[in-house]
Amino acid sequence: MKLQEIIDKLDLKILTNIEDKEVEGVFISDMLSDVMTSAKPDDLWLTVQTHTNTVSAVNLIDMAAMVVTQGKVVPQNTIELANRYHVVILSTPYTTFELATKLVGIGLKAT
Repeated sequence: MKLQEIIDKLDLKILTNIEDKEVEGVFISDMLSDVMTSAKPDDLWLTVQTHTNTVSAVNLIDMAAMVVTQGKVVPQNTIELANRYHVVILSTPYTTFELATKLVGIGLKAT
């Protein structure tokens, strides 16, 4: 499923420049070590983390995007770094569980 389709269906807020990538699955964790060892390329990462190290993790794995849940505010320096490395950051007021349920509802699977 294309990233833009997910954004449109779930009314996700776009915080960075966007590239319409293919999304293969969903990965959920708030621990960077989990992301770096278990996430897959083209995953959509759901997290409440907002610091600049998240950009490195998304870039390392070549994930489709990162979605910050629970309405957490992403610092400007994280957004700027993400734009520099072509990392897509989205946000939503939904809890991680609520968003995961909605993503499964539109056909995505956990990886």
